[in-house]
Amino acid sequence: MSVRDGGQFSFVDALMPQSKGAGRLERLSSLVKWYRFEKHLSRLRDDKGAGRPAYRPLVMFKALLLQSLYGLSDMELEEALGDRLSFKRFVGLCLDEAVPDHSTLCRFRNLLIDAGLLDKLFLELDRQLDAAGLILRRGTMLDATIIETTAARPPEGRNGDLDDAARDPGSERDNSTDRLRRTAPSDPDARFTRRKGRVGSAYGYKAHVGVDEGSGLIRRVITTPANVNDTVVADALIVGDEACVLADGAYHTHAREKDLKERGIKPRLMRRPNRHHRVLPPRLARLNGLISRRRAAVETTFATLKHRMGLGLIRYRGLAKAKAQVLLAALAFNMRRWVTMAA
Repeated sequence: MSVRDGGQFSFVDALMPQSKGAGRLERLSSLVKWYRFEKHLSRLRDDKGAGRPAYRPLVMFKALLLQSLYGLSDMELEEALGDRLSFKRFVGLCLDEAVPDHSTLCRFRNLLIDAGLLDKLFLELDRQLDAAGLILRRGTMLDATIIETTAARPPEGRNGDLDDAARDPGSERDNSTDRLRRTAPSDPDARFTRRKGRVGSAYGYKAHVGVDEGSGLIRRVITTPANVNDTVVADALIVGDEACVLADGAYHTHAREKDLKERGIKPRLMRRPNRHHRVLPPRLARLNGLISRRRAAVETTFATLKHRMGLGLIRYRGLAKAKAQVLLAALAFNMRRWVTMAA
């Protein structure tokens, strides 16, 4: 695979004025050790790109980071790279250099997914943040949020019906009143779930995160279909070097509490009433209040991801691509936090 020779700015490029908002990107460029990401990205090979030089992998990776930072679609990203000088400078394209089109950007994202590189890139950033002294390890806040998909929503029913339809799109089922034809969902991995505290259901995926208390940096992120219970993946969100784990009552189990204590990690897991104890004792009620105030900061993480970075919807089909979108957003979020904390 031949690679475009880019990244060398001309005298005219250097004289061009900075656009509004370019300061954040300039600071990010100077903070991150990009060559370490480039070592991972150098393994990528795009055999379908033969016939014309490909863009350097680091250029494409930076472009996807911009997409996540600003909540852009592939076509919007293509337009922004062509229109905004700050974007071109950040990714390493000269003023007169052609920008990658939306299909090239999509193909590169799929290459990252197929190569399984996104998890390694996320861990690389985590190492750099740790080396910069930004990860505090006072505690890990666990939480999850539903992200609906842009895929066409199938007729509401049970998630089991979606599984059957995905296996056999033309199948039919008899019931006592009528004959119901089921068609395969446009996104075979998305699932229904009830909205907490709201009427109706959501259809899509769930992002589970472990956030460093104090710094607000995302240390672990896992994406699942929306119907997966929060507690199922909770143990994978615990890093192991934190002083405590803070979470609401959905994450509490006696086994998890015991395991954390054995590992020297304080279990700050809220307790819920049950059929044997319908009213919590005053001591547990006070403990819940203290935990709730400490872990409330994790809501800021979701607010930033969804409302400022555009992660309100999953744009792509399938769990692998949904996971990639969420992981890229987590990478961009941590870089955004780095710039803020270093200011």
